[in-house]
Amino acid sequence: MRFSVFTASTPEWSPAQAANALAAQGWDGIEWRVTDQEPAAEPGFWAGNRATWPLRGLEERLTEIARITRAAGLAFSGLGGYVPSRDRRNVERLLNATAVLGAGRVRVTMPPLGGGRYPELFDATRRDLEWAAERAATYGVSVLVELHHRTIVASASAAIRLVDGLDPDRVGVIHDIGNLVIEGYEDYLAAFEMLGPYLAHVHVKNVAWRPVGRRPDGSTAWAEQWSPLPDGQADLGAYFDALAGVGYDGWVTVEDFSTVQPLAERTRDNLAYLRGLVDRRRSAGPPG
Repeated sequence: MRFSVFTASTPEWSPAQAANALAAQGWDGIEWRVTDQEPAAEPGFWAGNRATWPLRGLEERLTEIARITRAAGLAFSGLGGYVPSRDRRNVERLLNATAVLGAGRVRVTMPPLGGGRYPELFDATRRDLEWAAERAATYGVSVLVELHHRTIVASASAAIRLVDGLDPDRVGVIHDIGNLVIEGYEDYLAAFEMLGPYLAHVHVKNVAWRPVGRRPDGSTAWAEQWSPLPDGQADLGAYFDALAGVGYDGWVTVEDFSTVQPLAERTRDNLAYLRGLVDRRRSAGPPG
């Protein structure tokens, strides 16, 4: 199992600072955020993120991306793209960039709920993924579908319906434990077994629900809040046990959007925490 960081969660660092800091802490790889973003007075996760590569002109930056990554001694766990699956021109550009970089896989985004009737969104996305699988094969890379709240694939059950029958070497699923606290939770082991060969990648963050007031009817209103990895509602120990139960030994990418700790301490402690979970399980040996 190898650990990387998604640079959506490292907004204060430039690409070179992110790569060098993560390598010095002992991370195995990096997952670059690739999207055109809004400027911001201060760096933030979603706007003004300094560790983001713009989609506009991406091809001219590939040499620099490769140089910064490899100079730090990091591997690519993939590319974190934000191109909708229906945007075939830009999906093709991401596939090409992934191949040139040797990054192996790239995420494309799924339609959000509310953009039309679910069955029609689902069927159109399936056609887009069929096309993407064919194009990915020509580049020797794969496309990733992330389980994400408030999209058409919030759960493993929805994702397996969407990708079933496609080549798992070309289309895979990112299981994201933090997103599933918000929507789509299913038993970890059952979800991994359900996905089978389509379980291609893992994202880790954590979330807690907090009361935020009262609704007009007097009931409690709740909202999700990003939490440090040990403090949210997702049971990461059980999660890694379930990953071991299906023999998963691929990339685990951290995208911690909590801000309790400064960035450098947060990334350092996250790596120690996750490696501790894995080491404790190995020390315990097989159940029974």
